[in-house]
Amino acid sequence: MLLCRVSALSRTLTTWGRRSHQRGGLLHRPFMCSSRRRHGASAGEDSAQSADPGSTPGLYRDTVLLPRTEFPMKLGGQKLLDREIEIQEKCGFASLYTWQSERKAKRFCLHDGPPYANGDPHVGHALNKIIKDIRNRFEMLRGRQVHYIPGWDCHGLPIELKALGELGSVSLSPMQIRDKARQFAKGAIERQKAAFQRWGVMADWDQCYYTFDGAYEAAQLKVFQEMHGKGLIYQDYKPVFWSPSSRTALAEAELEYNHEHLSKTIYATFPLVTLLHKMAGQGDVSVLVWTTQPWTIPANQAVCYMPNAQYSVVRRKDNSQLLLMATERSISVAAALGTELESVATFAGSELEGGICKHPTIPDKEVPLLPANHVTMAKGTGLVHTAPAHGMEDYNVASQFNLLVECLVGEDGKFTELAGPELHHLSVFNEGNEKVICMLKECGALVKEENCVHSYPYDWRTKQPVVIRPSKQWFINTGSLKDKAKDALQKVRVLPESARSSLLTMLDRRTYWCISRQRSWGVPIPVFYHRETGEALINKHTVSHIVTLFKEKGSDCWWELPIDTLLPADVLKKSKAGPVTDYVRGEDVLDIWFDSGASWAAVLEEELEGDSEEPDSRLSWLPAPLRKPLVTETDCRADAYVEGKDQIGGWFQSSLLTSVAVRNKAPYKSLVVHGFAISEKGEKMSKSLGNVVDPDAVINGGKDGNMPAYGADVLRWWVAESNIFSEVQIGPSALNSARDNINKLRNTLRFLLGNLHGFDPRAQAVDPKEMYYIDQYMLHLLREYSMKVTDAYSEFDAGRVIRLLQAFMTRDLSSFYFSIIKDRLYCDPEDSLGRRSCQTVLEEILDGLTRSIAPILPHLAEDVYAHTPGHNVWALAEEEMLFRSGWVKCSSVWRQPGLEEAVEGACAIRDSFLSSIPGKNVAQYDLTIAIEPGLLFELMESLQEDPSSTSSQLVELMMAARVNLSGRVPRDLPPDTLVRHGTFLINLEGGVIREESSYSIAAVPTSATRCPRCRRYTAESVDCVCPRCQTVLAKAQ
Repeated sequence: MLLCRVSALSRTLTTWGRRSHQRGGLLHRPFMCSSRRRHGASAGEDSAQSADPGSTPGLYRDTVLLPRTEFPMKLGGQKLLDREIEIQEKCGFASLYTWQSERKAKRFCLHDGPPYANGDPHVGHALNKIIKDIRNRFEMLRGRQVHYIPGWDCHGLPIELKALGELGSVSLSPMQIRDKARQFAKGAIERQKAAFQRWGVMADWDQCYYTFDGAYEAAQLKVFQEMHGKGLIYQDYKPVFWSPSSRTALAEAELEYNHEHLSKTIYATFPLVTLLHKMAGQGDVSVLVWTTQPWTIPANQAVCYMPNAQYSVVRRKDNSQLLLMATERSISVAAALGTELESVATFAGSELEGGICKHPTIPDKEVPLLPANHVTMAKGTGLVHTAPAHGMEDYNVASQFNLLVECLVGEDGKFTELAGPELHHLSVFNEGNEKVICMLKECGALVKEENCVHSYPYDWRTKQPVVIRPSKQWFINTGSLKDKAKDALQKVRVLPESARSSLLTMLDRRTYWCISRQRSWGVPIPVFYHRETGEALINKHTVSHIVTLFKEKGSDCWWELPIDTLLPADVLKKSKAGPVTDYVRGEDVLDIWFDSGASWAAVLEEELEGDSEEPDSRLSWLPAPLRKPLVTETDCRADAYVEGKDQIGGWFQSSLLTSVAVRNKAPYKSLVVHGFAISEKGEKMSKSLGNVVDPDAVINGGKDGNMPAYGADVLRWWVAESNIFSEVQIGPSALNSARDNINKLRNTLRFLLGNLHGFDPRAQAVDPKEMYYIDQYMLHLLREYSMKVTDAYSEFDAGRVIRLLQAFMTRDLSSFYFSIIKDRLYCDPEDSLGRRSCQTVLEEILDGLTRSIAPILPHLAEDVYAHTPGHNVWALAEEEMLFRSGWVKCSSVWRQPGLEEAVEGACAIRDSFLSSIPGKNVAQYDLTIAIEPGLLFELMESLQEDPSSTSSQLVELMMAARVNLSGRVPRDLPPDTLVRHGTFLINLEGGVIREESSYSIAAVPTSATRCPRCRRYTAESVDCVCPRCQTVLAKAQ
């Protein structure tokens, strides 16, 4: 069987050989083979066998077909900026999204996480928006209908605070605050929107979503209604994170942790009232506790222990004081107290049950010892001071054992009157904390006091510390949603996969979600309270009516309309409630994470359960083509959510929880979690450090001249080139590198354009089957490149796209193909098969490269496309522009796996030759390639039928003056001959045919002289052109 296959291969190669004289040796039949990487590429363009004919003597200069193009080599400064704006206008960037949305095609939905409308655009915006736009443009180019509605998160405390700051007063009505906040948000939106457009982000910028839009707010309240109806939203009095600096409750997603927070930590004693049997006769024993928040001691209601741990009574060596602590912690505590601790008695934690302590600062108050699961042995004494009003776990203990939840701290972070006259009006962060420590010292309960630097939660807006205090708020029972959310998340693809564990951890940490805020600028919680009892009135009838009003009038009507309009008689009747005069409207607004977390309901066009409204009515604020159902009935998720890693506990989670609560599914099929933009030194950007990079300065240049105008494409290249799944550095080095890389790309594209001057692909293109061997091979490589690039874009990996692009340009084009074909391009007859074959491939390469970079560099891509053969620069209609003409061609006809084996064999032989003449001109040598009869010889023979040639395809590949092909090395070689030997493994038909062939290559300086026209060493005498050039010149005459 093997002999039959080899015989068939031999017959085929013989057929190629018969054609090699006319067409340089053509490969017509592919063979299955290995796909090994080609050995080291040839010397660069400067070492090509025919040097650049630009220096050809004047006699022949006009006979050489040099590149010609109007495409500029470089663009910079104002010319670059003007060109980008011109391209955006003439290529219809503004209308592109609407055009593609009207196509009938499979949809790709990337749901935009709304940026906050509270400031100017920054590089974080650029990173996020450009990542999204690269994927959207890729999907649109390959024929998908992209669904991407930009949005803005418009409510919340930062905007309200800035509005109040501008007004300079706090005595304002809610509507005055809301009017000013809305104006501020609109101004920020317009500035950000203009920047996003300048960056080339594709969208219909007249049809965006805003969380302050009435229709959006109505959709949000529908989600609220569904969750309330299922019992997932409830009102309760429990501890929440409270910001004294902004006077409102906070969700965990609104916190940031200061790892350099300084606290006073103390060891304090609670004297035991009831002693265990093992403690009898030992004397007075005190429970020893440790806390970083001394101000919470007055609110203590219990001391908790771990039932299955071991505890000891120890005696201090320095003062004989008896202390109760966990046995495991005694060594650490001894070190902290600076004294030895002698064990007096040891017993199980369960034996502490029923124990009673005296409160150290409140006379006659006793507190119990209680078992609890949250007690750990990581720090402290193994006995935990428990203040239910000021700790989440503490509150859970209070709920279990019916302890009093007494809050001694007001909304301003100061002790209330309940704390007693000594503490009243004192701040718990400053003088109040110090006063409690003094009180402990005065009563002999303070054992040790020290400073402690540790991580502590801060308000992410005001950058001030928060407290935990109880408040009557509205909550979502996330504990009951946790398992469903985890199950839904398992069906979601997460990039990078390492972010999945963070998502699951954040879900585990959140047992409930406080969704009420004590502010004016937001979506009001649609609840009414009874004037006398304070009982809440909220049900499907009341909420449905408010939804209708919000859709028509916006949420301002909550403050503007009389209460009998908000709560009409028919709604009261359905609710079985008393007269409207018995009720007042609520004053809290919804957490902004609930605002944005419900965006899937407002934007993705999936009808909520029981929602009878038609999409046209419910989504009237969206463009008409986008009101139709987004996806099939079986799957109503967005294809992707793409945001920074800070959204793991923010928008990603709030969207997941609300969607799972209402629809039992995640709102997304995949999550892409990218890093933050940081300075080149790896520092967080800060105005105080002076390392903030303004994207406007990147594009238009710094106002003080410290930064050149890079243009939008450099900004986009920076995003694409970065490893977005880690922190992304930006600064002069990164931007200069991006600019230089784009200029290298421009030069490659310019070379392609220049050599296609006058070429009409519609009339002069060569069929792949008729092309030269090396040209067919390049189409094979182009197909592989195109497929890899497509896969990379599909994985949100634009960085891999750029690496593939640069490798293809450098290794396959500049260092290999361009070096080989220059002689053919410049010096062959204009209409010759060899030249047209080459130009056909160059046109395909140009088209493939241009389309493959288009999602990243839309301005450059359109500019190149306008200069390609058959296009009149800027004379094209919008519908003929690149982005309306499809993705990279990837023809199956180009797949020629057998070519790869043949070229690798030729390149392996050439590499042996090149290594023997380092630093010398390869074109000045005659080569003799000796190969024993076999597959490798037959492959090389297909490239050169004659035993000796100066114009075969093998000569072109070798870039030598002449190639002699024989079965053995001649014996009469000159003494200065350089000889090299090697082997090459041929792998055909997937390994069915494997043959290792030996070869020898002998290099001898050629006796021919350099042709004054083509500069190859193929002329018979000085100043005489070579035979090939004689023929070309004769035809020209």
